[in-house]
Amino acid sequence: MRLLLRWALNAATLLLLAIYLPGIGVSGWYAAFVAAFVLGLVNAIIRPILLLLTLPVNLLSLGLFTFVINALLFWFVSTVVDGFEVDGFKSAFLGALIMTIASWFIGKIFKKHT
Repeated sequence: MRLLLRWALNAATLLLLAIYLPGIGVSGWYAAFVAAFVLGLVNAIIRPILLLLTLPVNLLSLGLFTFVINALLFWFVSTVVDGFEVDGFKSAFLGALIMTIASWFIGKIFKKHT
């Protein structure tokens, strides 16, 4: 149940990004849910591989290159999902940054207390 709620909140965050951030567009709730799902898959599968492959650059930049990777993956998801559009790298960078912060915050809220 927590997973579905986190997914819905990430989709809502994408919709809010589309409203308040120029350069990002989401056609509706369905596109937001699909984009949130694909973003989750990409961040779980592709992102660790890219972080490992770019480890030397990431070390030289003191971890700041991770923001570039997040932006590129956010932009990539917009090319895969219909109804989710990102106009340029600047929009992708800001959108990925806000989504990362929102996802972290949502994760902290729904963290299991063991």
